Amino acid sequence: MPPKDKKRGSRALAPDILSNLPDNIIDAIVMRLPLRDAVRTSILSKTWRYNWCRLPVWTIDQALWDVTNNAISPTTRFTNIIYHLLTLHVGPISKFTLSIATLGNCPKIDNLIYFLSRNGIQHLVLQFPRGNLYKLPSSFFTCSQISHLSLQNCLIMFPPAFKGFEKLVSLELCDVTIPSKFIGSLISCCPLLEHLVLHSTITNHIQIRAPKLRSFDFTGKLIFLSLESVPLLEQLSLVDTGYSGKAGKCGIAKFLESFPALKHLHLDYFSVRFFAGEVPKLLPFALNSLKRLHLSEFSLDELDVASCALYLIKSFPFLQEIEIEVLLSSFSYVYDDWVEPAGGDVTSEILEKVKSLSNVTLNHLRVVEFAGITGTDPEMQLIKLLLAKSPKLARMLIKPGVGDDTPKSRIEVLAEITQFRRASPRAEVVYKLA
Repeated sequence: MPPKDKKRGSRALAPDILSNLPDNIIDAIVMRLPLRDAVRTSILSKTWRYNWCRLPVWTIDQALWDVTNNAISPTTRFTNIIYHLLTLHVGPISKFTLSIATLGNCPKIDNLIYFLSRNGIQHLVLQFPRGNLYKLPSSFFTCSQISHLSLQNCLIMFPPAFKGFEKLVSLELCDVTIPSKFIGSLISCCPLLEHLVLHSTITNHIQIRAPKLRSFDFTGKLIFLSLESVPLLEQLSLVDTGYSGKAGKCGIAKFLESFPALKHLHLDYFSVRFFAGEVPKLLPFALNSLKRLHLSEFSLDELDVASCALYLIKSFPFLQEIEIEVLLSSFSYVYDDWVEPAGGDVTSEILEKVKSLSNVTLNHLRVVEFAGITGTDPEMQLIKLLLAKSPKLARMLIKPGVGDDTPKSRIEVLAEITQFRRASPRAEVVYKLA
């Protein structure tokens, strides 16, 4: 409290700090608030009244939607929000996110896209609820400044005059319907594209040419995959690409030849089957850049798949991390294309394939993680060889699988692993019983 002015018998008013803050400080404060709270700052001071109207970043998400009046229809509620945005906003909008799980069809969305296209939008996220496919309007294809784009549950139909997004760096398409012949054209028409995510995108042929591409994450089902002219690709993730009986139709060596800079590789059971078949003993070229190999929902009980996985481990001389997530056969009903676990003769062949690692020394391997281990002979033999052939191994984490049909108990698996020889005197083996 300010001291009393004894001569005047009144208090001296404190300076209005909020009103005298520089505009850049006010903008920085408002930008860090949720949209609803940012609008509420208009009551703090006259100079704050319309500061929120200059916001370059807008997020209309479920959190904002839940605090609006539920008694009003969703279309009216959304229209009110968009009306205030279109009429009061001043200046460019660099980033806009729309993600409302309960939003239905609303004609005002087209107006919103048109508004954003004329206000310098650079980062656009549009996430619509499942079952409510939103067809992007023609104004969407005029967003010439866009550099980051994320779409979910959208329908893309390209106008004939569309020439691509020249400044696009990151593209994420989830549950997006797009004609197969256009997806390759879209990517090829984005010369600066570095990061690409395709999840459950409805397509069956993908042909990609992207000279600047550094990461590609695909989850879905397709028949044909071609990655050409991607010399800078460092991270590649392919999940569930085995489809329509095409397993073994694509050679793994020929596929990897296109990625001389690859550092991180993630494959699941079906994507390995997609490449499995006639596997050479070693890569016919050097791939020294790869540092991390991740095999998810995996099985060592199938000869072709196990051979391909072991081939990958042997072919990366500078591998530093291996992560393998074993899929229990008791969960195989999830997949229509599952191959039954191997019988006795096939298991012997798999063990011979695993033992082929005895001629390889993994001089750079430092971290290994196994999840879902049940104690099968191929699993235990692989663990044994990795411990024996990794002189710089620092940590091996083993998470046992769950189920009543496991060949060995957890205690039996742990007791066997503790007897394995370790090439690295610093190797720590962590076995999580719980």
